[in-house]
Amino acid sequence: MLSTTERQRYRRHLQLPEIGEAGQEKLLAARVLVVGAGGLGCPVLQYLAAAGVGTLGIADADKVEASNLQRQVLFGDADLGQSKAAAAARAVQRLNPAVRCEVYPQRVDLADVRELVAQYDVVVDGSDNFPTRYLLNDACVSLGKPLISGAIYKFEGQVSVFNYQGGPTYRCLFPTPPSANEAPNCDATGVLGVLPGLIGCAQATETMKVILGLGEVLRGRLWLFDALSFQTRILRFPRHPERALIDLATADSADYAELCHPPLQEITAQELQAQLQSDEPPFLLDVREPAEYELGHLPGATLIPLAYLPERVEELPRHHPVVVYCRTGRRSTAGIEQLQEKFGFDNLINLTGGLAAWATQVDPTLEAALS
Repeated sequence: MLSTTERQRYRRHLQLPEIGEAGQEKLLAARVLVVGAGGLGCPVLQYLAAAGVGTLGIADADKVEASNLQRQVLFGDADLGQSKAAAAARAVQRLNPAVRCEVYPQRVDLADVRELVAQYDVVVDGSDNFPTRYLLNDACVSLGKPLISGAIYKFEGQVSVFNYQGGPTYRCLFPTPPSANEAPNCDATGVLGVLPGLIGCAQATETMKVILGLGEVLRGRLWLFDALSFQTRILRFPRHPERALIDLATADSADYAELCHPPLQEITAQELQAQLQSDEPPFLLDVREPAEYELGHLPGATLIPLAYLPERVEELPRHHPVVVYCRTGRRSTAGIEQLQEKFGFDNLINLTGGLAAWATQVDPTLEAALS
């Protein structure tokens, strides 16, 4: 039975015959895991908390950065440098102190995904990488949990509900992952600030519909939204039972890590610092945009933005180590794969964590260039 405080707070829900007191009690009892407290995760958490979802799990390994504030509306200047998961939990509790937040400030990986997902009724995927999306899908399929999926790119977004009541899974729609250089990346391309709010709200809506058993859930349907034209489309897709599901009990982390790119040679910031002081330092390749480069870069680095690599490939040495870097390591990973697959390079090394790691571990003066 709802308390007097709950009746006041959720009055507008109680006035809806489709929800009523029984529906609100379902929301209060629900446990939802939100993976990713970024552009999509923020509106999902806001609206699920406001709606009275009883327990919210928040999983995100990242820290709040200045570039997040344009679209990740749970955070402000005071949260810079703080754990996103913890900062999001604080914001949720300010919004609705009755909501219980369970914080996971680490990446969801193969070692713990099944145990984590098993604790929740519904999983919301607000992640920004394909290995995590496939990992969450496989865990949800193996445990019979619905997965509310969202994705954004520049001015476009999409939402679907996978593995709901025996419906299609993520692998039914996307059996083959893109390569690293084909995978959309907001870090490299940008995104309209309001777009994740729209898509995240759609994810929150589908989450509530699943909890309440209400309406026509996006099962076997992909909702597509274009902010520039404000047009929407729905694509229908069937279940394909024959499409492979990785057995989590026997899988290796590499099964997911290699979904979108082959193994890379990596170098840490401290290892690179030592090599730059040697008699034969590596060639440094910065694949960021010119405006980023002007704000700060590694001394002696050559700037070739990711989009221009194919036409400037002759500027790169083939018989000397080339360390490729960007802001966080994602664009450099895509650049390396492109150069390896299309141009046969075998001397490329990725700076782990990118310039952000260099600023943290070697040269703090570059931190201002990353904000």
